[in-house]
Amino acid sequence: MPSLILPLLLFAISTTATPGPNNVMVTASGANFGFRRTIPHMLGITFGFPAMIVAIGWGLGPIFEGAPIVHQALKYVGAAYLLFLAWKIGTAGRSDDADGSGSPLTFLQAALFQWVNPKAWIIAVGAVTTFTTVGGNPFFETLVIAAAFALVTFPCIAAWTLFGMAIRRLLRSERALKAFNIAMALLLAASLLPVFL
Repeated sequence: MPSLILPLLLFAISTTATPGPNNVMVTASGANFGFRRTIPHMLGITFGFPAMIVAIGWGLGPIFEGAPIVHQALKYVGAAYLLFLAWKIGTAGRSDDADGSGSPLTFLQAALFQWVNPKAWIIAVGAVTTFTTVGGNPFFETLVIAAAFALVTFPCIAAWTLFGMAIRRLLRSERALKAFNIAMALLLAASLLPVFL
């Protein structure tokens, strides 16, 4: 396992920093709500995804192999939820609107979102199967994988949130913000295509 630490960290950075549902959502949240209000969302991802890795590494994988219908059902529930979130992003207004409508995801919502995030499933299963070793200690190795992701996740998604905040400066008009939110919603919906193709 020690020889796999550097490749594991590189894998964690490359998969966490590349576009996907989490990054699209924190970018939109940064643009709409700012960094401080997006922190609970970012922390939910930072702790929720490693918890998912541990659950998969310690036992959910065999359950899904034994009952593929459970995995299939989760995939469709996740897709429906992602489409709902895309609709929420696409119809969001300014966070400083008089009616105060809209809010970023909470810690718990973001942590639970990992369970319906197709990219998270692909990464978690790929990490557990790639970076555990035959004859090794699967409990310890799974914890190392989860720790690697916990280490890199917050800085990677914080960069996406800051990117959203930088874009916010360009979105001074309501029309520009609406166009941005619709683009983010379409990107989030498009992230489902690999799941169904």
